[in-house]
Amino acid sequence: MSKYTDYQFKPFLREAIQKLGFESPTPIQKEMIPLMLKGTSAIGQAHTGTGKSHSFLIPAVEKIDEQADELQVVITAPTRELATQLYNELLKLIDETEIRCALLIGGTDKQRSIGKLKLAPQIIVGTPGRINDLAKEGALAIHTAKVLVIDEADLAFDMGFVEDIDQFAAKMPSELEMYVFSATIPEKLKPFLTKYMESPVHIQIGEQKPLTEGMHYALVPVRSMNRKKKLLTVMEAINPYLAIIFMNTRQNAEELASYLADNGIKAGRIHGDLTPRERTRMMKQIRDLEYQYIVATDLAARGIDIPGVSHVINFELPDDLEFFIHRVGRTARAGMEGTAITLYEPSEDDKIVRIEKLGIPFVHEDVKNGEWIEMKERHARKKRVEQDDEIVQKARSFVRKPSKVKPGYKKKMAQQVDQFKKRERRLKRKK
Repeated sequence: MSKYTDYQFKPFLREAIQKLGFESPTPIQKEMIPLMLKGTSAIGQAHTGTGKSHSFLIPAVEKIDEQADELQVVITAPTRELATQLYNELLKLIDETEIRCALLIGGTDKQRSIGKLKLAPQIIVGTPGRINDLAKEGALAIHTAKVLVIDEADLAFDMGFVEDIDQFAAKMPSELEMYVFSATIPEKLKPFLTKYMESPVHIQIGEQKPLTEGMHYALVPVRSMNRKKKLLTVMEAINPYLAIIFMNTRQNAEELASYLADNGIKAGRIHGDLTPRERTRMMKQIRDLEYQYIVATDLAARGIDIPGVSHVINFELPDDLEFFIHRVGRTARAGMEGTAITLYEPSEDDKIVRIEKLGIPFVHEDVKNGEWIEMKERHARKKRVEQDDEIVQKARSFVRKPSKVKPGYKKKMAQQVDQFKKRERRLKRKK
């Protein structure tokens, strides 16, 4: 299907898709929607920003039998923010219908969650821990749901939620349709998938959207300057609509936010130590554009939709380099352009090389007197020496010692070698 109007969706769903402004399905949507409509279990492997959420929300809504007063679809997300985001998108699709849905997440009053389940919802979106708790207590009749969607499965595994999912999935029907979405499929996740999915279709999307599309990757050396001071010089040289500064730990994020405040820069913060109320308030303030800068841990890199991010700053390089891709994926979304700025020291050269192997085309830049200047590559001198060595070896193989030597032959040979080297360098420069 090349257009959404080609699908035979229910009238209300067609109208909702039109209101969202969706005309053509993205590659992951084109592959996953028909599979879910047919009931074929599948693994959808795609990065953030590819339209992954609607590739399962749209067919999940289409499959709902509005006459059946029972739970039919379970959608899990590993964090409260991700679950809330999915739930809000779901509400847009079922607007003005009688379809019942519920958001079940930790950090909220459990009795209120139980209250939501008195009239059985037909779709639930929630975090694995809260869904499992309610299923164990018998408040959630999970045994009737024939569809299970696991979003951000690799993150769910990293956060230790696979056991919760395993416990409530075991209570679901034996003919369970399972749809797993993940940026990566780690080896340790495979036994769980094998347990519930028999020969699933594996859809892998990623080649269609190059990492370089609409993105500028600036690599900035810290050099002898204090890293925090370097960040200030970078911040003075940009005027972002909204910038996310990524840190590796909650403690570092708090320290940096305090440092910025001491320097007159008000920055929002997103990390795992915030209470649910604090997170909700912070996300509202960010959406209301109360901040130009956000200091965040990698929690914000995985699927939380913060609109309008023009710049990403990697203050620290992530320990897991896959997170670099998730971080920079926060900007240059929906056809917009974006800038990713990465601070680095010589000791981090190995990580930079590995990131370059992921397909990131860094541009070596620095800030001087508030202006951006392009620099020579990190390895420019080393490359030049290697090239010169290569030219010398080539020259020596071409300029050979004559069989009959005459006085001054060594000088003549040296001149020929020099001429050869000059010619080769000229050719290289032209290329």
